[in-house]
Amino acid sequence: MDKLKEGLCVVSCPIDTFSGYGARSRDFVRELIRVKGDVWDIKILPQVWGATPGGFLDPTKDLDLTSRLIPNLTRQPEIWMQITVPNEFQPVGKYNIGVTAGIESTHPPMEWIDGCNRMNMILASSNFTKNTFSGVKYSQQDQNTKQQIREIKLEKPMEVVFEGLDLEVYNKKPQKSGMLEDVNEYFCFLFTGHWLPGSFGEDRKNVSQLIYTFIDTFKNKPTQPALLLKCSMVDYSLMDKHDIEKRINKIKDKFEGHKIPNIYLLHGEFTNEELNLINNDPKVKAFISFTKGEGFGRPLLEQAITGKPVITTNWSGHVDFIRPEFNILLGGNLTKIHPSAANKMLLKEASWFTVDPKVASKAMKDVYKNYKRYIAESRKQTKYLKENFSKEKMGSTIKGILDEKVKIVTENKLVLPTLTKKEDLPTLKLPKLKVQ
Repeated sequence: MDKLKEGLCVVSCPIDTFSGYGARSRDFVRELIRVKGDVWDIKILPQVWGATPGGFLDPTKDLDLTSRLIPNLTRQPEIWMQITVPNEFQPVGKYNIGVTAGIESTHPPMEWIDGCNRMNMILASSNFTKNTFSGVKYSQQDQNTKQQIREIKLEKPMEVVFEGLDLEVYNKKPQKSGMLEDVNEYFCFLFTGHWLPGSFGEDRKNVSQLIYTFIDTFKNKPTQPALLLKCSMVDYSLMDKHDIEKRINKIKDKFEGHKIPNIYLLHGEFTNEELNLINNDPKVKAFISFTKGEGFGRPLLEQAITGKPVITTNWSGHVDFIRPEFNILLGGNLTKIHPSAANKMLLKEASWFTVDPKVASKAMKDVYKNYKRYIAESRKQTKYLKENFSKEKMGSTIKGILDEKVKIVTENKLVLPTLTKKEDLPTLKLPKLKVQ
């Protein structure tokens, strides 16, 4: 256990942004305050998050966070935390903790391992991230001689702190949302997520393959379910919406001459409460995602708490909580990341999961046909998730790790009594001296 004096804890994070890391930051910091705020002086140093907009925090509603914001550091904190991607980790404090969702593929970049090793400890969102980071090794070579300079592997401890649900916001509460009145069908599959870069079947959330497989599965059927897409690409602008509609129509064009099922786009900014209403709407019967990889998979957890079945891939962070006994985990294969989807974080040398469309099609048909059987099993997961993946449980996990790894030691000061009267002075007895 590392012992540190006093207790200034500064958390650097994108807490005021409309982003996944922003949501993670707000939940994490609130639980950190709850479990350690009585012994640590916790401050927040806000950061930007790419091009995502800021201004999420409302001073009238989020005073617990806004009251702790600081514009800069005035002294070295005892505890420094960064909630971000690992290549941005910097050891600013006396004890440094990196908090990250991690990676969605088989190989995090070498710079991410280096970033983790700059910290004293890492808190990851899932066992998938922990195992992936712990298992990868890089050999850095001299560009001229091609000889190995050093081996790069994770050298610092990594613990798992899942992204806990706020059960006051996300819960099982079946009722009409009032937002699906234009949806004619009473059996809908719902997908929630960004339509990220990548050619057909290669975007990380695999939205293109999901749409194609859904249409192909239910085309020309006398009765057809609908697919709801709570989706955006970059932002919630009208241009963004039109770009998604063009992509959807391009896939629909492949089925010209067929009777195809309806696809509805839910585009725009929704509050957490509105998302929970949509998830609980009786028209939404199941949730579906062909995701190729998740560091955690927060939307899937927010949906699964409703007790409805989830159809998704059997790989990466979300399998921590999307249990096969309650849901449908789809088979497939690990495939190389396509150049159209690769970037500095998703290396083209790495792999991620590609679902088998035939397996996915069979699962969708079976859930549609035998829904009562699936809902009988999936409703059991509400209790499981409430007991194991709540934000309070997350807070307890944070406290347990920090109490074990880090201890703040308050410096003891010598306090002398105040003496005002002569009789209060202690009597000093000296030994008698024998003079020779």
